Amino acid sequence: MARNEAIETEQLTDSFYYILIALLVPRHGYLIMKYIEELSGGDFVMGPATLYTIIKKLLKAELITPHSEVDRKKIYLITDKGRELLVHEVKRREKMVRHGIEALEGVKP
Repeated sequence: MARNEAIETEQLTDSFYYILIALLVPRHGYLIMKYIEELSGGDFVMGPATLYTIIKKLLKAELITPHSEVDRKKIYLITDKGRELLVHEVKRREKMVRHGIEALEGVKP
């Protein structure tokens, strides 16, 4: 799936997913990257080019909004529309994990 189609199909890539999670509270770019790295225990690290490309797409889709600006740092926050999509995505991913567990349990080594 192309990244620009991710929002349209309501199946988020991991990068989109983590950014929306990070923006449940207001954060600027560096704090978004740092939060994602800490949340994932270092398993998911995002660079600034990826982050700001996705931020532009999330803004255009009205899933996040500019919140404020402090010391020339733009701070963003998830919108109600973004929160709804995130809730949907969490449920979708939970279902996928259940499917995987069921499949693994059904196969004997």
